Amino acid sequence: MLNSSVLVLNRSYLPIHVTSVRRAFALLYQGVARVVDEQYQTFDFDEWSQLAVARDMDAIGTSSGSIRVPRVVVLVAFDRLPKRQVRFSRLNLMSRDDFQCQYCQIQPVRSELNLDHVVPRALGGRSTWENVVTSCVDCNRRKGGRTPQQAHMKLMKKPIRPRWTPLMNLMFSRVRYKEWRPFLSIVDASYWNAELAD
Repeated sequence: MLNSSVLVLNRSYLPIHVTSVRRAFALLYQGVARVVDEQYQTFDFDEWSQLAVARDMDAIGTSSGSIRVPRVVVLVAFDRLPKRQVRFSRLNLMSRDDFQCQYCQIQPVRSELNLDHVVPRALGGRSTWENVVTSCVDCNRRKGGRTPQQAHMKLMKKPIRPRWTPLMNLMFSRVRYKEWRPFLSIVDASYWNAELAD
């Protein structure tokens, strides 16, 4: 239970991170964060620990009784989103491409996915976000050292550099509690794709 997930919001109630229950309780106890309930009320540690715990609620047992597990916390002073450089990595590339071959659209197991240079390195292609896509073994072999046009293959979508960490989408989509929904539904793609100011 202590390692289950808690959504972290900045002061403007925008999701910025997912942390563990253990870390969320530490933030609450230190006064750095407050719990947000289903009615958007906020509670500090003392207020939260005094709330009644219903049978169907996740709770942590302590020497002074049970405490409800928070599912959403808001940081008291943090009001911006951290600007991060998206790392050019195998996992981020595959995540950007939804772990799907960009030529035939199949979604094999991760071990059967390759990275393919759209313009092969032998023809001057570079290893960049705009030139590398995820491909299955068969399509990669069929394309070989040619461009998609030369191999009579078509890319499903043009590869671009993401402006957000592709794994953020996975993080928010995989572990989702009903308490998270109001905060995640307000976040649309244009918000996450917007370039952040310095």
